[in-house]
Amino acid sequence: MELGEPAIRRLFEAMAATIAAHADELTRLDQAIGDGDHGTNMQRGFDAVLADLDQLAARPLPEALTALGTTLVMKVGGASGPLYGTLFMQLGRALPASFGLADLAVAGQAALAAVKARGKSDTGSKTMLDVLAPVLAALREATAGSPAGLGERLTEVAGSAAEATIPMRALRGRASFLGDRSIGHMDPGARSSALLVAAACQAISGSVA
Repeated sequence: MELGEPAIRRLFEAMAATIAAHADELTRLDQAIGDGDHGTNMQRGFDAVLADLDQLAARPLPEALTALGTTLVMKVGGASGPLYGTLFMQLGRALPASFGLADLAVAGQAALAAVKARGKSDTGSKTMLDVLAPVLAALREATAGSPAGLGERLTEVAGSAAEATIPMRALRGRASFLGDRSIGHMDPGARSSALLVAAACQAISGSVA
């Protein structure tokens, strides 16, 4: 599979649109256990992506993803900027221009490892990793089986994983300062990760249909 300019444009537009549509929700989640600016910060980052969309979409997908990550680092701010920036930059660096599921899984593993290192965290800490890791596991399973309905499966896995952060006690980030009071709230980074996974799956499925 190789995504051309129209498909890359749809992918980036879809991610930006879902963040814009859910910005208030992400902010409310962050007000409960964080700084209260996750939605605002994420929307600012993806607004910057849209502003530079013509230039970004004209590049091969790996370069476009790397550039998207750089934009998020510069524009999002807080902890989310470096983490999401690292995710997309490493994904772009590891992904070949023409890729299959196995290539995507390898690139995803590299990106996940980079986010873990950047955030000095791991799964089980009530962060975006608690969505990204099970999504990657489901993607890797698909490389050994049928890819039919993969987008729907990954979207479901991401949504369920975000929900699963509600009963967790935060061990990293601002939420960790709350101790047991962080229990009972969905992690905003996990929610934004699930939203982006769903938007990407829908956009890519439409591009290759």
